[in-house]
Amino acid sequence: MSALWTAAEAAAATGGRVTCDWQADGVSIDTRALAPGDLFVALTDRRDGHDFVAEALGKGAAAALVSHVPGGVAPDAPLLIVADVLDALQALGRAGRERSRAKVVAVTGSAGKTSTKEMLRHVLAGQGRVHAAEASFNNHWGVPLTLARLPRDAAFAVVEIGMNHPGEIAPLARLVRPDVALITTIAPAHLAAFDDLAGIAREKGAIFTGLVPGGTAIYPGDLDVSPILAEAARAEAGDILTFGHAKECTFRLKGVEFHENSMVVQARGPVRELLFKIQSAGRHFAMNALGVLAVAESLGMDGAVAACDLAAWVPPAGRGERLRIALDMVEDQLAVEVIDDAFNANPASIACALEVLAAARPQDGVGRIARGRRIAILGDMLELGPQEQALHAGLADLPAMTKVDLVHCVGPRMRALYFALPLKKRGQWFDEAEPLARKIHHMIDAGDVVLVKGSKGSRVSMVVDALRKLGQAVPAPQEEPE
Repeated sequence: MSALWTAAEAAAATGGRVTCDWQADGVSIDTRALAPGDLFVALTDRRDGHDFVAEALGKGAAAALVSHVPGGVAPDAPLLIVADVLDALQALGRAGRERSRAKVVAVTGSAGKTSTKEMLRHVLAGQGRVHAAEASFNNHWGVPLTLARLPRDAAFAVVEIGMNHPGEIAPLARLVRPDVALITTIAPAHLAAFDDLAGIAREKGAIFTGLVPGGTAIYPGDLDVSPILAEAARAEAGDILTFGHAKECTFRLKGVEFHENSMVVQARGPVRELLFKIQSAGRHFAMNALGVLAVAESLGMDGAVAACDLAAWVPPAGRGERLRIALDMVEDQLAVEVIDDAFNANPASIACALEVLAAARPQDGVGRIARGRRIAILGDMLELGPQEQALHAGLADLPAMTKVDLVHCVGPRMRALYFALPLKKRGQWFDEAEPLARKIHHMIDAGDVVLVKGSKGSRVSMVVDALRKLGQAVPAPQEEPE
């Protein structure tokens, strides 16, 4: 197989100068994850990547992309020297996209981007080689990195695009040049940088500005802000597909039947009824799946086959993954189930996660406490702006909260929820995650189902790590796909 980048190709793409001939099989920005043969990109963030070039070369990097020869590195070392490393990475990503024959799908939204990306990876894999970032690489360096890593022979590429502030999505979308652009949903998130949901919708709708001529725009058709998305799509797209509950949506969600670890989804596509299973009991996953089926439709795939493929998909770690943690090596029934949704949070995604918890079935009579409990551990939702106190307190009124037995809260913002909860549901409040993680073994019991959810900055993933250490963690049993 030919190299991902030769020295000549990379120099031509970036306008840089190479010190010798080399070829790279991958692209890396982190020496901890670098594989021999990678091109190491010396980005500057919290640390200057040039400080790690010698280490990268010592670990077998094919070359390093730098703006100067770093200290401790020989002048004749394999380098690609450019004026600005980030600009060069973006140029490399642009060249990777331009030479590719892959059908490119771009995904954005206030929630569900990464899960939808992983659904697409799974469904498209049955049709050809799929390229998608392993992590949530969706910003000004993650998007070009994903494109720079795009294999020459990929049939499909799925690129996640995120934002924190106005004006971020359009330049990334134009870099990606997607054949299909999908918006998962619009919800209260990043309100610190936007006046209202309409502002978020306009920013998310900017993803359509990057569409190739004749490209397809896909978005939720039944939100209050859907007219804003529709206007953006009409201005840029050759074809438009929508999904949601409304009858006029191209893909309509008609019903969801919840089971303990799965759900059966009934939907209507453009030409046929659809019935399929998803191995997670989250209504948001059902809606994301309709977006995925719309992508499959736009790419000419058989919708029934794509729906069947969704039955084998499971959420990734931190995005709703379900774990069974055996607390006793001998007595197998002494276990706790954990729903790991600790990567991100906003009011809409917490509502969905609580629905999943409400559908779960604790086990009675196996622990110290006679009755198994549904326990939510909720960390701060960040970047919500002036409404943050009201939005946190408002979680107490969510319908799914009626089936939650106990809520532990983490962070100064979640204090508003703590005091809004009825006394019988109040667990404990912690200013930060670390002390809760230290005490978690006293706060759960065999038979419990525990949801951990919060923005990444709340660090509630520490609680998941602590739960994993209580025993042997394995994926929760899944129902067999039909």
